[in-house]
Amino acid sequence: MPIHPTQEQLTELAALIGTDADGPLVMLNLNRYRDRAAYQGDPPGGENPDVTGREAYERYGMVAAQTLNRVGGSIQWHTFAGMTVIGDESDVYDEIIAVHYPNVQSFLDLALDPVVGVALAHRDAGLERAAIIRCDAGGGLG
Repeated sequence: MPIHPTQEQLTELAALIGTDADGPLVMLNLNRYRDRAAYQGDPPGGENPDVTGREAYERYGMVAAQTLNRVGGSIQWHTFAGMTVIGDESDVYDEIIAVHYPNVQSFLDLALDPVVGVALAHRDAGLERAAIIRCDAGGGLG
């Protein structure tokens, strides 16, 4: 199951830099966690590999949050998913996190940060499936 963007997806996103579509945005993160983390080799920092998928993802999240703050982003909200009402088994997620970024470059700065790159081992070990959807930062309900 996919948990990383393809090079084509990153290229398409980077093409928005400097266009009318390059303003504040929200990346909606849909996460499905493994029951148990599945590290490929030893975890970074000598962490215990025998944890839940969500615990492994939280290790990634601690590092990503520091970088997120540095690039001007912020977590807008997060919640645990209850049930999928419309969809099939591929549409089942455990947690939804809405992350605000001032622009596309700030998202790419986080995604390509070398310290975050090391922490991706925790994200990879924890996630069974993920989707990240780019949304306009837009207003509230009208």
